[in-house]
Amino acid sequence: MTATSGVVLVLGSAPDVIQCRDWPRSGFDTVVAINNAWQVRKDWDYLVAPDDFPTDKRPRELSPGQQVIGSDVYVPANNHFGGVLYAGGTMAFTAGYWALWALRPRVMAFLGCDMIYAPQKASHFYGQGRADPLRDDISLRNLEAKSARLMLHAARMRCACVRLSNGPSRLVFPSVSRRVLGTIADPSSQADFGAFDAAVALEQQFGYSVPSGRYWQEAARFDVAHIDAVDTAWMTALSAAGRDLLGIAKPAVQKAG
Repeated sequence: MTATSGVVLVLGSAPDVIQCRDWPRSGFDTVVAINNAWQVRKDWDYLVAPDDFPTDKRPRELSPGQQVIGSDVYVPANNHFGGVLYAGGTMAFTAGYWALWALRPRVMAFLGCDMIYAPQKASHFYGQGRADPLRDDISLRNLEAKSARLMLHAARMRCACVRLSNGPSRLVFPSVSRRVLGTIADPSSQADFGAFDAAVALEQQFGYSVPSGRYWQEAARFDVAHIDAVDTAWMTALSAAGRDLLGIAKPAVQKAG
């Protein structure tokens, strides 16, 4: 599946996602919801959800044109970019790579995907949820590096990754107003991709490919030091890419937990 979409809105489940409920659809060519985020707007186009997403939390009916994207589709998309282990095994990244592969967007704008969980407060728009990106998982040791990787792979395909939130975030994407989405330039014209190629080569050198996407079933063969080296390479690639990929100041990068 390949299509061309200008601006893709990617919705996660953080509490601030509800601000988009009344945004005009005219500002977005495609709306991609992750897991429960299909409840935020009725006009979503794609719901990306894992196979174990509970049936009772899925939409009962689909409107014309709506599709549910499962692992049979998003795992091959992630494999195109090196696999789920290197991409980061949480749905914000999984959905991002699927959208990049399937929709060929010019801009991917993320909302509700910041992966910041305030203690003793509702962690999701529907209440208290599980902080999936913070679980002990070899693919999620450095969320900033994983977001840098997605941002650079997107830039290589002439797509800008941004976020529509302005608070703390584990994503390194620049924070922008939705009103400027139509004016964002092709990031590939400003970037130096030499360090990008080095990071990809390092991943290939270690050879941690898991075509099924179920990397946790092969955990014994992965060296944490290798994963950390790859993460470091992606942070280096982000710094080397240029002042940033949009010509605006980079957001502060939080230390990985």
